[in-house]
Amino acid sequence: MSQAMGHATADVSAPDHTQHPAAGKAKSDRLAGGKNAIDFQTDPARYRHWRLAVDGDVATLTMDVDEKAGLFEGYDLKLNSYDLGVDIELADAIERLRFEYPQARVLVLRSGKPRVFCAGANIRMLGGASHAHKVNFCKFTNETRNGIEDLSESSGVKSICAINGTAAGGGYELALATDYIMLVDDGTAAVSLPELPLLAVLPGTGGLTRVSDKRKVRRDLADVFCTTEEGVRGKRAVDWRLVDAVAPGSKFEESIAARAKEFAAQSPRKAAGSGIKLTPLKRTFSPRGIDYETLSVELARPERIATITLHGPKAPLPATADALVAQGADFWPLKLARELDDAILHIRLNELDIAAIVFKSAGDPAQVLAYDALLDANKDHWLAREIRHLWKRVLKRIDLTSRSLVTLIEPGSCFAGTLAELVFASDRSYMLIGLREGDNEPAAALALADPNFGAYPMSNGLTRLECRFLAAPESVEAAKAARGKMLDAEEAQELGLVTFALDDIDWEDEVRVFLEERASFSPDGLTGLEANLRFAGPETMESKIFARLTAWQNWIFQRPNAIGEEGALKRYGSGQKPVFDTKRV
Repeated sequence: MSQAMGHATADVSAPDHTQHPAAGKAKSDRLAGGKNAIDFQTDPARYRHWRLAVDGDVATLTMDVDEKAGLFEGYDLKLNSYDLGVDIELADAIERLRFEYPQARVLVLRSGKPRVFCAGANIRMLGGASHAHKVNFCKFTNETRNGIEDLSESSGVKSICAINGTAAGGGYELALATDYIMLVDDGTAAVSLPELPLLAVLPGTGGLTRVSDKRKVRRDLADVFCTTEEGVRGKRAVDWRLVDAVAPGSKFEESIAARAKEFAAQSPRKAAGSGIKLTPLKRTFSPRGIDYETLSVELARPERIATITLHGPKAPLPATADALVAQGADFWPLKLARELDDAILHIRLNELDIAAIVFKSAGDPAQVLAYDALLDANKDHWLAREIRHLWKRVLKRIDLTSRSLVTLIEPGSCFAGTLAELVFASDRSYMLIGLREGDNEPAAALALADPNFGAYPMSNGLTRLECRFLAAPESVEAAKAARGKMLDAEEAQELGLVTFALDDIDWEDEVRVFLEERASFSPDGLTGLEANLRFAGPETMESKIFARLTAWQNWIFQRPNAIGEEGALKRYGSGQKPVFDTKRV
């Protein structure tokens, strides 16, 4: 057994499926929505696996995984191997770095354990996890790694990975998400992607794509690297472009500090003053759903429908940037983005039988536009920029959610500006013409604003309107000309902004039939259909990770060569070789 993969999992006994994600048994009853639910909310006081420290303009995230603090029972997180709980803390730390430490200009990612950086995803956990958990785990870790890259691109915080030992599999994939990789040159430290030869799966967190597209490793060398168990060390790792530099142990810390100082000096992030505290979300769980402060989630489980109703702003609009900062995490666009993100993640991981997510809204669209205008007017302020980038990431998460998405624009709705992005993110949208009997709210209106034309690119690099009108760029210009206008249903349909504009006679039946039909289709077929149709246009490194990688890994995770009783994931570490079906498919 290679040293690299020996670090990838030192816990090799057979999984206990009765106490594992396949059985849905979480370790603690404190989790949201019931004892078996996964909670995506945490804070540094509760971290078990990471330490975040900020010294001037340098932030340091130290990975020191508590092997006894796995999210589920039945495995130990030895040698900095990780499960979803480890990554939930990482995502939280990155978000806090954006909002609570605007003075930070460089991030150093390192290990708190000697001679090992990270052994990757815990293999015992993967071997026993349900298929749905494995796929959603990989999707979340991919989104978190992309968030590290967005921290550099959008917030100006470049990242350095200090690899003090072995970085295997997902450990090296974590390093690949940073801007600069420094490997200690001690004769044993190595980087590796050994998933194919040892586990019969692919690196699940963008490793193949980043090796080829980001690090631009030569194809034949990448083939050698990705089929070699022991990985690559020292100068060869630099020559093959797998890392940026190596340094002997005696100069390792000095080299990291020098590179951090250089990156900090180059950073465009020049925020003054202190950050804001990301206070805990206020949520009330019930058998029927979740109530937040700015939205609610209604779960109709027999019909397999989750309805998310977003509530427009009620507090007075802050007059200045200072007043915006004073509101902190209570500032409506920030609070809504955080709560919407939490709701989407909850549905993804804890409500697996939901077929469709229905978006509704209630409020004054003019007020929503006013908040967008405030963020536009303060676009050079660090907090306004971070809120916009948070919305960009939340909307991307919605794009990538494997549920049918539909938006209903009804009387009293406030789908305007930023919230209108939900209309364009949906697979279908329905808008009511006029009023129904008993309606006492204003007729349905849809309004566009500047953010709809560049602030929120999708994974393919296009805005949702550009992706919608791929064959008709003039339609984007026509929509742009209608910015700020309250469009009624017929105007919105004329501009191509909604799928159907329906009157009161047809509304209820059309929406009902659509939702019943969606719930009757194969979930697997729908996931493939929607993922193919949502991302027209160019392919980017990000879209490759979520389309090409996710599709293949989704399939491979169900193949007996990987997860069968004689498959590689089940037999790894047992002393028995896996037995493969040798036919190519």
